[in-house]
Amino acid sequence: MNHAVEDIENLGLTKQRQAVLRVIRESEKHLTANEVFEDARFVLPGISFATVYNSLRYLKQEGLIGEIQFGLDANRYDRNLSQHDHAICNKCGKIVDMELDVPTELIDSAADISSFKAESIELTLRGLCSECRI
Repeated sequence: MNHAVEDIENLGLTKQRQAVLRVIRESEKHLTANEVFEDARFVLPGISFATVYNSLRYLKQEGLIGEIQFGLDANRYDRNLSQHDHAICNKCGKIVDMELDVPTELIDSAADISSFKAESIELTLRGLCSECRI
């Protein structure tokens, strides 16, 4: 049995929440709720969109998945829970995780400009991915 599957089964989740978590953990992409729903129907036929949506909210609250929002676009769900940044293609919408060392000076400068007390900073690089540059 796959070790990741064992981990999911040992969390004490309902079979619906297990299906949603499995979809997110097995995806290389940052999925929207609609994409999670489409994939979850293959794992658990008959699952409803409302159940998927409620499961996403629960899994996020429990710290099992991340939720990212880029402007007015649909929220995306992320299996990577560590602090990280993203690159987004302006043409196809592809999202790529990036691990950047953010200089303290940048965080301090952003806090000064915004008059916020900095707790974290997330960077988003926007441009064209390698496939769209061709």
